[in-house]
Amino acid sequence: MDTLVESVNATAKIPLHPFWPLNAALPQYAANTLSSRALVASFVVGASAILGVTLSLIQQSRRKLSKTEMFMTLCGANRPGYYVVNFLDISNRQFLFAQLWKEYSLSDSRYLTQDSFLVPMEAITAFLWGPMSFFCAWSIVKQHPLRHPIQLIISVGQLYGDVLYFGTCYFNEIVHSVVYCRPEQFYFYMYYVFCNAIWIVIPTVCVVHSVVQTKRAFAKVQEVERVKKGM
Repeated sequence: MDTLVESVNATAKIPLHPFWPLNAALPQYAANTLSSRALVASFVVGASAILGVTLSLIQQSRRKLSKTEMFMTLCGANRPGYYVVNFLDISNRQFLFAQLWKEYSLSDSRYLTQDSFLVPMEAITAFLWGPMSFFCAWSIVKQHPLRHPIQLIISVGQLYGDVLYFGTCYFNEIVHSVVYCRPEQFYFYMYYVFCNAIWIVIPTVCVVHSVVQTKRAFAKVQEVERVKKGM
């Protein structure tokens, strides 16, 4: 009897999944069938293909875009729509996008536990910032006057969401002592820090760029109005 009890206790201590905290409730979790390298490679190939097609279309329009402007196109395509639609059971799915989300969740397990902040936040990202980013990319190519207002709205929204993303995570860590990232530094610095820092650095550059261009436009309009009044 003692041996049976010890065996049950030992089994109970075995983690049922690799995510932190180890006691996170993932009753239907299914391990990925693809390796981490294969998943990262598929993501890089997919992002490169999107940018390649975009570059080809832009070359046909004979417009030259900066790296930050190209970022807007990637924003439109790199959206978490799959996660938002399948957040309830994404931990047991084996579709490529599901496995990519499970791989990233090694740095933030909230994506697998129906977190009340992440799901609405990613829904806004997928269904609002995504379409707006495509429109922004089109307005850049066409030099549409709405380009900078749209770019400013999207960039501020991305910044706000990312700040809240980091803030809610660290709040739970400091106040409730709950850590969502595995202890390996790779997951913390490469997945959690690097992948999200991109959505702070580049939107900040876009905000500054749009503010400067808007200021210049208003300055020119004001100058024209002063000249008209002087006449």
